[in-house]
Amino acid sequence: MIGFANSQNKKSITMKKKILFVVTSHDKKGDTGENTGYYLGEVSHPWEVLHHAGYDIDFVSPKGGTPPVDGFDLKDPVNKEFWENKEYKNKIDHSLQPSQVKPDEYSAIFYAGGHGAMWDLADNTELASIASKIYENGGIVAGVCHGPAGLVNIKLNNGQYLVDGKKINAFTNEEEAEVKLTNVVPFLLEDQLKARGAKFEKSGLWQTHVVTDQRVITGQNPQSAKAVGEAILKELKK
Repeated sequence: MIGFANSQNKKSITMKKKILFVVTSHDKKGDTGENTGYYLGEVSHPWEVLHHAGYDIDFVSPKGGTPPVDGFDLKDPVNKEFWENKEYKNKIDHSLQPSQVKPDEYSAIFYAGGHGAMWDLADNTELASIASKIYENGGIVAGVCHGPAGLVNIKLNNGQYLVDGKKINAFTNEEEAEVKLTNVVPFLLEDQLKARGAKFEKSGLWQTHVVTDQRVITGQNPQSAKAVGEAILKELKK
């Protein structure tokens, strides 16, 4: 009997659920000719927190395969650690397609930002369905910067938008104006989240701001990426 109990304990320890990171497949800022993609620091900083806490992370993108990267700065030691980790570099370079994802395997889904997210995450019904299932299973939905574009059209079983009535945070109208892309992005993220019923919170330009409300965790900008990872970890431990 003791051996059985021990094997059961061992099984529950090894059955720790995984976390799904969503990254964009879109590589151009509208008609500007400027490249974009997922913002490296918005992947690496939450990854560092969760990976070091023992969580296994998978990556999904709308098109699968190798997603375009932006904010490529290997002087940032966390970016460097992620980029040079062979296992995870291989994982992100071979990101899953939404059809390959089994939502029941994940305890959290996190949408990384980068301007590309504004073009291909909001209207991706497959990803929205995955996120909805993870949330309805008692999991966490999170995003940072432009990542919450992926939250805009997530609907729950009751027909309500996920963000409706919740405190939500994302890249602000002021920050979009500061980077001179107000008229380039397909919509303003702050405005769209408010239109979905979100109680939008924000701080000043480039200030760290993270909010958690009913298992939905959102951060304002690249500066908030690590804090979003920490907030996800805190929620997972509850």
